[in-house]
Amino acid sequence: MTDIACDCWTAAILAMGMGGPKTLIVRAQTEALDRGWKGDVGVAALCAYLASSSLNDTLRKTIHLAISKWDIASGADPWTESTAPRSGERRARVYELLGFAPIADAVRTFDELFPLDHLRAVVISEEFIPWYTTTLREERGTLYYSSYEGVLRGKNWPATALSALDESTSQVVERLTDPQRAEARPAKGLVIGYVQSGKTANFTGVIAKAIDSGYRLVIVLTGTIDVLRRQTQRRIDMELVGKENILGGIDPGDADLMAHVDYQDDADWETRFLSFGFSPSSRNFPDIMRLTGAKFDYKALSAGIAALEFEKRRPDLPLYDKENLPLSKARIVVVKKNKAVLTKLVQDLRRIKTPANEIPTLIIDDESDQASVNTSNPKKWSAGKTERTAINKLISRLLGLLPRAQYVGYTATPFANVFVDPSDTEDIFPKDFLISLPRPFGYMGVADFHDLDSGVEPEQRNVSNSNEKAFVRDAVGTTGAPKLQECIDAFVLSAAIKLYREQAKQATYRHHTMLLHESVEQLAHGALATEVRMLWNNSGFSGASGLARLKSLYVDDFLPVSNARAGDFAFPTNFDTLKPHIARAVGKITALNDPVIVVNGDREMSSEEIDFDKREVWRILIGGAKLSRGFTVEGLTVSYYRRKTRQADTLMQMGRWFGFRPGYQDLVRLYIGRAEPDGPGKTLDLYEAFGAVVRDEEAFREQLRQYSHMVDGKPQITPKDVPPLVSQHLPWLKPSSANKMFNAELVVRRTSGSLVIPTGYPTDARAKKANYAAVQPLLAAANEKVDLIIPEDPPAARSKFEAWIGEVDSKTFLAAIEGIEWITSDYYKADKVFLREVGDKIERWCVIAPQTGEARSVRNLSNVGPRTVFKRNLKPPTYTLWGEPTDRKHRWAAQLMTGSIPDYGDPEIAARRRPKTGAVLIYPMAFDPSTLAPAPEPEDIVLAVAWIMPVGFATGSRVVQFRAKDSARANQAIVPVKS
Repeated sequence: MTDIACDCWTAAILAMGMGGPKTLIVRAQTEALDRGWKGDVGVAALCAYLASSSLNDTLRKTIHLAISKWDIASGADPWTESTAPRSGERRARVYELLGFAPIADAVRTFDELFPLDHLRAVVISEEFIPWYTTTLREERGTLYYSSYEGVLRGKNWPATALSALDESTSQVVERLTDPQRAEARPAKGLVIGYVQSGKTANFTGVIAKAIDSGYRLVIVLTGTIDVLRRQTQRRIDMELVGKENILGGIDPGDADLMAHVDYQDDADWETRFLSFGFSPSSRNFPDIMRLTGAKFDYKALSAGIAALEFEKRRPDLPLYDKENLPLSKARIVVVKKNKAVLTKLVQDLRRIKTPANEIPTLIIDDESDQASVNTSNPKKWSAGKTERTAINKLISRLLGLLPRAQYVGYTATPFANVFVDPSDTEDIFPKDFLISLPRPFGYMGVADFHDLDSGVEPEQRNVSNSNEKAFVRDAVGTTGAPKLQECIDAFVLSAAIKLYREQAKQATYRHHTMLLHESVEQLAHGALATEVRMLWNNSGFSGASGLARLKSLYVDDFLPVSNARAGDFAFPTNFDTLKPHIARAVGKITALNDPVIVVNGDREMSSEEIDFDKREVWRILIGGAKLSRGFTVEGLTVSYYRRKTRQADTLMQMGRWFGFRPGYQDLVRLYIGRAEPDGPGKTLDLYEAFGAVVRDEEAFREQLRQYSHMVDGKPQITPKDVPPLVSQHLPWLKPSSANKMFNAELVVRRTSGSLVIPTGYPTDARAKKANYAAVQPLLAAANEKVDLIIPEDPPAARSKFEAWIGEVDSKTFLAAIEGIEWITSDYYKADKVFLREVGDKIERWCVIAPQTGEARSVRNLSNVGPRTVFKRNLKPPTYTLWGEPTDRKHRWAAQLMTGSIPDYGDPEIAARRRPKTGAVLIYPMAFDPSTLAPAPEPEDIVLAVAWIMPVGFATGSRVVQFRAKDSARANQAIVPVKS
């Protein structure tokens, strides 16, 4: 196949623009005629070429991106004929317009190469007036977003990721206000991503679309530290602003003037910074003026205040008028959340001649749960006026000063934001929309270091089927000594394997880093740095003892993990092959004589600036706050983490080991404290804490997902209804700090369609006996033995598990749950309150008692009969909570029964599935079932239950109900009960 044919197909796709798909082959033939070429550009030739092409083939990527964008296009676009985005009907419509519908081979080829992506952002929103249409985008132009998308394509973003970004950024922008609208309408929203998952890419895309559509002042609030502000500024300048705007008309050949231009010492200036090839204003697009730079935050403009004066072609008309707005320059300000800096910005905006109420403004608040939230105690409020904290007060002033300002917060830890008082109209509560971004492809998050949904029994887990076994190591050895030396050795070995892969031309690794995070105290950083340097100097990486130590770690740890997890990436099958690369790795790490960089506020201790943009970094990083919020630690491969905190959002933000690890996912290692001292005789398991956080996070996201569907054309819930959805899985790990949780009062936890899995069962004989008596009627009701399907793919490979099954009425189920004694009196109190409230709305409960089929685990249970007793244990370090009692393959049956997952064709469930039916899973548990008597006493057994309510069980158009806050407790920092 010639390059000319590819050019014809590519040109045909690109010519379709934003107007939807059109007959591809006819257009390709026209392109061929224009080129005077008589070769084959038919459907069969196209499919043959695509089937043999690589993932990075230009034509394949172009077609994939076009298909993906047509899949997500708004149903309001005429060509879609109202088919739903991401649906089979939409894809069929695309094929029809491309002219492929009657050609089975073409449809099959496209389905195989470009599968329909169902993953999309979850949106909770007030109703809004649609304005951001395809027609408007075509009229106002898409220079900045199209150019930004081109940058991401050059970074080999997959088509599905690009289309998902296009979709989610449009979902944000369409909920803002049309910048040319005569009536000012401020909007406030919140976008929730994952830690280190590409939130900056999303808000950069939002900024690009906002400028394209008419927003002319963009204020980006970064974290509270300079290093993050500079990183964000460079990213926006490089990928969105572009060289022409950075130069601002300066002749690149004028050396004297160029010496004062940003990024002239940046190695990426020539090749990686965006260039339009022309000044945007020369093509009737707005130029961008930067009011902050790579090396300076916002400064009071004084005589330079004119930089904030907006140009008007028609002075008699407001700036937002269509006569003025299109050609007015956009201004971008990237500022850290600092009182002095923001005060200067507010003061300058008050001084300009352009009326502030005419300026379409977009405020992006990165890490919006940090500093931005008002944490003052309501007791200090008087005379109806809020005594706000400094940054919150300044943001409120900005919003008040700029009536056309649209505020969009970004965070991976949203709890503090949704706890903001919705009635405080001057605050940053996301009253208009809340968008939860999907987990991106290739991302390693908390769940990738845990086995929360594993169907494999703990004793059967290994590096192939267990994330914990593959990636997680205790930071402390069996003797109680820290495993710092092993951690350093892992850093060296992973570096050597990277160099091995580079030699094999499989990847290039610009950065390779290790993170040590034990404390926020600077003195502790210094002491740890001294210890690490001493260990490094005594490691003997080139001597017999050091190499023997490395070989042992490689053979016992890295080799089996890479063998199971490396995929297509190479790794040495014997240590001798790796040896030469070890020497090179040590050389790169010590190229500047010191393997360590301390990153904190102590200038003497951290005299070396960490800058991933200017040079490659192969070092060990030691720090605290500066490395825990927003800042991306590039190339992070090995982490040593022992810092304690009692807030879930703070803990998540310190998980810098989350993110994208292309070409080295198998090399990632997390050394984490499993029993960190926490007072006399107490310890905290930080790994368990991260597991609890992911449960809290996923429960929050899952409930948003359920309630995002419209009912009778209206939202089930709006952002002000979100706070009760926040849960807390560990008693000592609160969602956020107490001063961020004024206004948070969780009375009822809504659980329609989501599993409730308690783990706080007491272990004393009296309580176990009482709980057995309470739950025994449920277990006895499951008196029919059946085989239930495990929905594996392909369907032909599906296996089954045995279970006893039956049903009880709602009164019997509620009596059992009410009768259970928990480890504390308020444990699951909220869920029991909710169960009482729904009462007769759930008519029956299907009881499922899974069985293992292992005869040695079966015991004759009192008043029930022979049943499997499951081996379960209490979890360290407190040994008060049990490990996960349920099994993933069993949970599917309960979810199918209640309608919370698609039907996968289980006839036993289908025969019993009816409206208003909940499901209960029951697990008799013991520490070691093999030691039990053939007919154990009730006090020998712990009966664990998990339940799930039917989806949409409530009557009327809304699924959820919320109880009003108890005003008598308004001055208390309310923390949700454990759930």
